[in-house]
Amino acid sequence: MTVAINPTQSGEPVFYLADEHPHPEGYSTSLGFWIYLMSDCLIFAILFATFGVLGGNYAAGPAPKDLFDLNLVAVNTSMLLLSSITYGFAMLTMQQNKVAQTQMWLAITGLFGLAFIGIELTEFAHMIHEGATPQRSAFLSAFFTLVGTHGLHVSCGLIWLVTLMVQVWKFGLIEANRRRLMCLSMFWHFLDVVWIGVFTFVYLLGVLR
Repeated sequence: MTVAINPTQSGEPVFYLADEHPHPEGYSTSLGFWIYLMSDCLIFAILFATFGVLGGNYAAGPAPKDLFDLNLVAVNTSMLLLSSITYGFAMLTMQQNKVAQTQMWLAITGLFGLAFIGIELTEFAHMIHEGATPQRSAFLSAFFTLVGTHGLHVSCGLIWLVTLMVQVWKFGLIEANRRRLMCLSMFWHFLDVVWIGVFTFVYLLGVLR
């Protein structure tokens, strides 16, 4: 829309655009969330780099081959990967506007996420019981920081998931809830990608050293 204001001294009117371009609803939310994910990428890149430097410093303590149970880690990895698949089913049913089925798949995703956190806490408890605490060596400090930060992200994702399930139950699949579910989807899949890096770089390569 073009609007005229008071003329200049030369007598010619000055025109300007009241709205330069439209701002669709949710535009700033999506942009802001992408910026957040990029900042999270930097955090994990720093943690991976730190582990790469300190991962071989055992201080005469236990090494990865002494601590890691790859079978248990493989089961834990499958829990997170399955949760990513079920969240994808939730997004598909959301597009079809099926509230009950969306809630069902979100609940299954949450159960897989809880299983992942449970197994990870069990692993941590076993390591600490064996004396492999974060203070024991630089390797263990880097390990607990990296894996623990990822676990904290998954825990926050589960809280977010439950919050959105309540919102969908109260208000249905309105546009705002769809946008929030899409943001959580990006966050959840991002955590899957990070965990694949953790599984490969920390566990597999650690045992092969």
